[in-house]
Amino acid sequence: MSSFHVLIAGGGIGGLCLAQGLRRRGISCAVYESAPGIVQAGYRLHMNAAGGGALRQCLPDDLYELYVQTSREKPRRECLVLLDHRARELGTRPHIGPANDPERPHTAVNRRTLRQIMSVGLEDVLHFGRTACGFEDDGQRVRLLFTDGSAASGDVLVAADGIRSAVRGQLLPHVATVDTGLRGVASRAPLTDELAAALPAELFDGFVTASGPDGVVFAYGAYQPRRPVAEAVAELAPGADIDPVEPYMMVNFGLPRGGPSAARIPELWSATPDQLHAAMRAAVTGWHPGLAELVEHVDPDTLFRQSIRHLEPAEPWETSRVTLLGDAIHAMPPTFGAGANSALRDAAALTNALQRAAEGESALPAAIAEYEADLRAEVFPVLRASADPRSTSSDFLPDELPVAHR
Repeated sequence: MSSFHVLIAGGGIGGLCLAQGLRRRGISCAVYESAPGIVQAGYRLHMNAAGGGALRQCLPDDLYELYVQTSREKPRRECLVLLDHRARELGTRPHIGPANDPERPHTAVNRRTLRQIMSVGLEDVLHFGRTACGFEDDGQRVRLLFTDGSAASGDVLVAADGIRSAVRGQLLPHVATVDTGLRGVASRAPLTDELAAALPAELFDGFVTASGPDGVVFAYGAYQPRRPVAEAVAELAPGADIDPVEPYMMVNFGLPRGGPSAARIPELWSATPDQLHAAMRAAVTGWHPGLAELVEHVDPDTLFRQSIRHLEPAEPWETSRVTLLGDAIHAMPPTFGAGANSALRDAAALTNALQRAAEGESALPAAIAEYEADLRAEVFPVLRASADPRSTSSDFLPDELPVAHR
């Protein structure tokens, strides 16, 4: 099938990984991303062996090495740590995923850096400013439709266009999006030596949350690359459009619902960054001095607002030339740090399935059906656990979730 061509709607984590995997296997593809470029859409991403293994499979060796070298250095403890507002440890929970690499474990990345790395070499197939709005499937070919009235044609269409996926909306209109009602503010603070010395040691573990007596919750994640990003890029991908990134601490503020502290929070969507930063500072009054100082160092220009939503697991659907990956089919809350890893896992699995179809080892419908059945078996349990109200507890770890060391 020398003319076999794959359309990918969405150039996020999963879509780019799939494109790299297909290109590595010699399969033609094109990626259509609605944004004008690789925009800032978040900060630190937790990585586990499922996501890291997918990158090893899909990326060229030099780009995989660049991912590893620009990943966070090995943390003190690779686990979730729950603290109270005085930085006293309340409990821990292991990260989910298969056994990690003991020498250079998968840790965490800067989201935009990873997307920029995965864009290298795709310049001829990555199309920005193209917003998908639907598709047409005649059983032989599929056409991806865009809001500007244009279209693209291929053998397979992969929806990688996130929780608001227009492709999923047409293919599986019954799949519900659940608004948890949780709102938050993501931000980051430059991680200077002076600030690092003032912080509790626990903040340098895998991922950390701290909760106050009035319902305020902060989440923290350090990003300290194994090697300076610019230095690693100069050696492994000279000339690539990858921005330098200095060490930082991600600081996410979970807005309380009800209670006295909620009255001090401005309206999320209309508040200015300075107003939101002021609310964060007020929320940590009386907290551990290091945690309060960290909020003082937050750069207001890095603040952006978040709504926590997820999809309901879809019932098995009829396989066609249109399939899905990542948030387009299993968007989940961040409680297990599994969203990006699951999207990468999907991309690697779908790469294998489409290679079998392109090389004639399997009929295309059978290959896609096998991929979709595997996705439902492997990822939907993670989605259900992540959306469970108990998922913020250190004691909640369902048996069906893969954990290297319980």
